[in-house]
Amino acid sequence: MRKTKGAIAPAGTVSRDRRPVIAMVTDAIYPYHCGGKELRYHELASRLAEKADVHVYTMNWWAGSRTRHDGKVTYHALCRPWPLYSGGRRSLAQAVFFAVGCVRLLFCRFDLLEADHMPYLQILTLRLVTWLRRKRLIVTWHEVWGRRYWLQYLGWPGAAAWLMEWLAMRLPDHIIAASPQTAERLHAALGARCEISVAPNGIDLDSVCNAPQVGSEADIAITNRLLSHKRIDMLLHSVALLHADGYPVTCRIIGNGPERNALADLADRLNIADAVDFRHDGFGIAVLEAMACGLPVVTTSATDNLARHLVAKSARGVICDSSARSIADAVKGILTEAGPSSAGDGFGAESWLDDYSWAGTVSEVSAALRL
Repeated sequence: MRKTKGAIAPAGTVSRDRRPVIAMVTDAIYPYHCGGKELRYHELASRLAEKADVHVYTMNWWAGSRTRHDGKVTYHALCRPWPLYSGGRRSLAQAVFFAVGCVRLLFCRFDLLEADHMPYLQILTLRLVTWLRRKRLIVTWHEVWGRRYWLQYLGWPGAAAWLMEWLAMRLPDHIIAASPQTAERLHAALGARCEISVAPNGIDLDSVCNAPQVGSEADIAITNRLLSHKRIDMLLHSVALLHADGYPVTCRIIGNGPERNALADLADRLNIADAVDFRHDGFGIAVLEAMACGLPVVTTSATDNLARHLVAKSARGVICDSSARSIADAVKGILTEAGPSSAGDGFGAESWLDDYSWAGTVSEVSAALRL
């Protein structure tokens, strides 16, 4: 990555004889954060840069100048880096300061603006910016939480968070849903006339299938942000149940987050600490990547777990009830059938995964951006 000095791209007059300029706004970027949306923006930005000038506006995750270049993509810092989470929950302070930082886009040159929907507050700022600049606002929506989920997540303050989500989803000119199920939820909230297209997360199938095996093996692996509502504690209880049933499985937890210490303490209390390996380097699109490697994937039938729709397509996918015992039984069934050392041997990527290539995702996003 090459760093250069410079200020945020200035506003200017758009010429018809030049490449379009896309402003992409997201609060966290790869490789400083390694999640699904970060990987999505990283892959899309580099591919869209083949047909447009791409500028990504984010927080100042890197050292040095507020502007840096990564290949054909230019990154701009809108504000200093604020922690995304506080006390295990999404930080209100981060949302506020990032939304304020987005005012800088009033003075940036772009033909259209695409933004990540989280953490919602910045959508209000971006709507004002694009209205004043007479530009289109396109927002990518990864998941719809809804009032019930927000109340479960935050308690009574969740009502205000749901109101913000409800308002934010009504502001874009166009919404790109990251899954058909998210599009259905958006239509249910906004009505059938709302302009929504679907562009699912993709994978680099060739790279995944040809990646060499490195490091030690684990019987069970999970990759996720370590947050309480992700229920990784339930997986640890499942591992303890498997040990009690005579299956001394090992478990690798890949990712970071505010629940890491609490999960390590829980592993100690369950007497499975020696069988659990915590790794800090997480990555995104884990379900698709695992299935591309031919690995069996276990997930739960929880209503807000959209990964279950992908797992249902796989011949080796297992969907079970959302309980420690159900997960333990599902893992036991896989281990009994294939054996711990051969659970992923001899199975290539399933043909339906071809529908989740990055080329297909770029094509859908380009159509939504009218490129």
